[in-house]
Amino acid sequence: MISTGTCGASFYDEGQMTASGERFNPRAMTAAHKTLAMGSRVRVTNPSNGESVTVRINDRGPYVGGRCLDLSRAAFSAIGNTGAGVMRVKYEVLGT
Repeated sequence: MISTGTCGASFYDEGQMTASGERFNPRAMTAAHKTLAMGSRVRVTNPSNGESVTVRINDRGPYVGGRCLDLSRAAFSAIGNTGAGVMRVKYEVLGT
């Protein structure tokens, strides 16, 4: 199981149902990942400014090459500029 890594992260903010069955909340500290267990807590750090946020995995995705996390708008904006759309991040799985 992958517990740390570096990849591209994007964000989304459309109100929709998540793969976990809960309604997506763009203001919550949540994220989508293709394979991590639902409910996993992940620390996501922007290496360019050192800012980090802890998110809970509650959805699946992203399905774009080179990206491994799709953060909620709130989580993305806590560590970077949403105007960029995508940023490189380091992540560490903290547990479930």
